[in-house]
Amino acid sequence: LPQERGGNNSFTHEALTLKYKLDNQFELVFVVGFQKILTLTYVDKLIDDVHKEFRDKYRNEFQQKGTLGLLNGTFDFKDDFLRLLREAEESSKVRAPTVMKTFEQSVKSQKTVKCMIETRGEKPKEKVKTKKNKGSKKEGVETVTASNKAAPGEKQPSSAGDKEELTKDEILQKNREEFFKRHMKAGEKSSKSPKPDTQKEKGKKPRVWDLGNSNAKVLDYSDSTTNGNSEACPVEEFDPDVALGDRNREPGRLYDLEYESDEEAEEEKVIQNTSKPSTKKGGLGGMFGMLKGLVGSKSLTREDMDPVLEKMKDHLIAKNVAAEIAVQLCESVAKKLEGKVMGTFTTVTSTVKQALQEALVQILQPQRRVDVLRDVMDAQRHRRPYVVTFCGVNGVGKSTNLAKISFWLIENGFSVLIAACDTFRAGAVEQLRTHTRRLNALHPPESHGGRTMVQLYEKGYGKDAAGIAMEAISYARNQGFDVVLVDTAGRMQDNAPLMTALAKLIAVNAPDLVLFVGEALVGNEAVDQLVKFNKALADHSMAQTPRLIDGIVLTKFDTIDDKVGAAISMTYITSKPIVFVGTGQTYCDLRSLNAKAVVAALMKA
Repeated sequence: LPQERGGNNSFTHEALTLKYKLDNQFELVFVVGFQKILTLTYVDKLIDDVHKEFRDKYRNEFQQKGTLGLLNGTFDFKDDFLRLLREAEESSKVRAPTVMKTFEQSVKSQKTVKCMIETRGEKPKEKVKTKKNKGSKKEGVETVTASNKAAPGEKQPSSAGDKEELTKDEILQKNREEFFKRHMKAGEKSSKSPKPDTQKEKGKKPRVWDLGNSNAKVLDYSDSTTNGNSEACPVEEFDPDVALGDRNREPGRLYDLEYESDEEAEEEKVIQNTSKPSTKKGGLGGMFGMLKGLVGSKSLTREDMDPVLEKMKDHLIAKNVAAEIAVQLCESVAKKLEGKVMGTFTTVTSTVKQALQEALVQILQPQRRVDVLRDVMDAQRHRRPYVVTFCGVNGVGKSTNLAKISFWLIENGFSVLIAACDTFRAGAVEQLRTHTRRLNALHPPESHGGRTMVQLYEKGYGKDAAGIAMEAISYARNQGFDVVLVDTAGRMQDNAPLMTALAKLIAVNAPDLVLFVGEALVGNEAVDQLVKFNKALADHSMAQTPRLIDGIVLTKFDTIDDKVGAAISMTYITSKPIVFVGTGQTYCDLRSLNAKAVVAALMKA
């Protein structure tokens, strides 16, 4: 219930199934628990009966005894519950099979022989009559529309009486002829258009750019002496300001996401939108229209909330929340508010919106906060490296955000070993090597007492990723590195062999943190990716309790403006926190999630 999953009224935990019902008027929750293996058909009836009986009894005793009397006295419900349980069990017992009707009891036996005799030609005649009547109706409609069209232009001199004399087939034939005539005229006009004198030459020609170089040899960089050799590669010259971004920031600090919203303006818009339809219908002025939307100390019903929830659902989907999750969220909010007594000067729209905002903040605030720095220091005390594995689909920015996290860890004084376990994608190792060179240039060993703060562990391409990760962790333990960041190959969630390889890497090396890297641009695909990644890790793991995704890195957040729905979709489907948010191209563009800022962007009109 705190995770806003109240749309579904059942919950399964190991061998138990729990079904629950909310009473928002008295703020009560009724829960019934039973063995999952049992198929009890009377559970819904039992929970409804208990809810009704308990509520009425509680209300009556409260009215008779008052608050103090009820608190000091005893409230016994055991006998009532056992009676209701017995009644529910008896009602669900297998009933005797229904006896078939005899022929005398059937409707057919009451018919006479005369009414069952069919005279040849009677029924088809009736059908023809009805068809003619329908045809005449359609002809009447057609004549009215034709006369209306002819009236303003006075181009059709034929009267409505002439058309009534024509049959349906003749009218259709006439319409077809007129249609073909119009299109033939249009074709003649288009054929008379002047043709260009110069015809284009057939075949493709290579495009030559004005500032380009036609010599292909200039662009050939496949020199065998320098390809893949780190010593032969020249040291890159780059501007540290470009790589770092903001120089005024505090080193090693992970800033929160920022978003400014004008809530007062939004509230005004909501009130205007709710008052507009009522003024059109009533016509009694703006004041009466505004008061019509107010709920005067009455309990909310589903009918009151349905129009508002429908708009909220469409709004969430437009903001990139997965459609399935938007429906579940609105259903959860409806169940939470149904039957709740509202204040006098409160609109249904503002009440539903406030409840939805609270639900969204609750979803984004994790059950367990992942504090990477604290966990790294704890691993240091045990004299072992802290291992983080990155996984995700192709092209979401795993290697780039791994480099950003490396930079953040280095600024906090931790040494990092990057394990290049993407042995499939061409250029993956070279990309990490470039990041390692740049990070070492920004934090040279001289600034850290001669200690190399970041190093790359790679074995080339085509090797077993799980084996490379194991060797890297062993190397980091021997060399005294604080953190190992394992980069894996991008893979689609439907690719079974690659998902098996990822599950093997995680099961064999048992990392401290498994991060799923997902981009903020996705909508419904986010749900599919996370569900299938978790399912693959559970299915292909040999452990009793399989290792699943621990947290999320949300990338490309700077490209979506206020369409931040992917954050809701990912956290809702996994109940895991968003640990890092990537917001740009520099090493400093890494943020922690601010739930209120994301919800403000999401609720913006």
